[in-house]
Amino acid sequence: QVQLVESGGGLVQPGGSLRLSCAASGSIFSIYAMGWYRQAPGKQRELVAAITSGGSTNYADSVKGRFTISRDNAKNTVYLQMNSLKPEDTAVYYCNAEVVVTTELYDYWGQGTQVTVSS
Repeated sequence: QVQLVESGGGLVQPGGSLRLSCAASGSIFSIYAMGWYRQAPGKQRELVAAITSGGSTNYADSVKGRFTISRDNAKNTVYLQMNSLKPEDTAVYYCNAEVVVTTELYDYWGQGTQVTVSS
């Protein structure tokens, strides 16, 4: 089992920056990849960024060049640095962990943190 706790959301002006954190606990040794998803009102949840245990990353086209995902293994934490924020980035951001147990895959989710970009 893996537990995820997000933090760092809040209100920021367009063009501003925000850093989200996701702390993992439990069977962290089995985490294959972690990522950030977001869901705006009336829209489907979408992948924002992901990072594997090997360090490879993947980003949505809409955030490339503005967002950076990283990890701190000592703190069992994944971060999402968000720069040049736009109103369209407003959403609830969810942390995701992909866990592998032998040949089986499992997904775990955090509670979500609100990010609002507005002047």
